[in-house]
Amino acid sequence: MEHNGQINGVNGNKTRYSDAELKEFRDLINDKLRIAREELRTLVDSLNQTALNGTDDTASAYKTLEDGSASLEKESINQLAARQRKFIENLENALFRIENKSYGICRVTGQLIPKERLRAVPHATLSMEAKMRQE
Repeated sequence: MEHNGQINGVNGNKTRYSDAELKEFRDLINDKLRIAREELRTLVDSLNQTALNGTDDTASAYKTLEDGSASLEKESINQLAARQRKFIENLENALFRIENKSYGICRVTGQLIPKERLRAVPHATLSMEAKMRQE
């Protein structure tokens, strides 16, 4: 049953977010996606830059320290980039759930995830209750 753009279940509880609410979340997610992609681009650029900063012209003792430091930095940047790629993937999946109108529904309880949680973690698929049970 739809009433004022809200979808209600048998007992009057809302079973999904309205199209207007889904649009609000889509806009929020698209903003986060744009920023996340820019940050990923920056990380990838910095990885490419560290590859260009060789240590061919330094003394061998310093070269070893530099190589170790560069490897550690590169590994750290790689981890950040991997985390960023996963975040982007989660946001894209959230957009897909918006399109099929299943966005904001806890995959464990079937209840709506509160808007406050979705605004903070727009790719959430679990309510706090389900998340706490999982841990």
